[in-house]
Amino acid sequence: MAAPNHTARQNINPPPEPPPVSEAMARAHQRYWRFNLWLIATLMAIGFVVSFVVPLAAGPLASVRFAGFSLPFYMGAQGAILVYLVLIAVYIVLMQRADRVLQAAREADIASRKP
Repeated sequence: MAAPNHTARQNINPPPEPPPVSEAMARAHQRYWRFNLWLIATLMAIGFVVSFVVPLAAGPLASVRFAGFSLPFYMGAQGAILVYLVLIAVYIVLMQRADRVLQAAREADIASRKP
């Protein structure tokens, strides 16, 4: 026997309402998430270029030398992995900075509400 899609009884424990947020905190969260999305899009675009554009353009880039090797060979052998590690490190550092900025905005907001 299949379970019904909905129950007739009302929800006994409705989810709690989120606490009110000040206008300053709402703006701080908006800046935080806008920066986060911009950062992710930028780093993913760099990763896309390293993963797909460099291999697709291997023929014309074969004459470019890096560390004694042709650029497509170097990127395929180890350069792409190094770029990915750098992208991860950049994301960690910049998001920690953004978290500190958001935390400072939160503390300033809490301090402004105290009597």
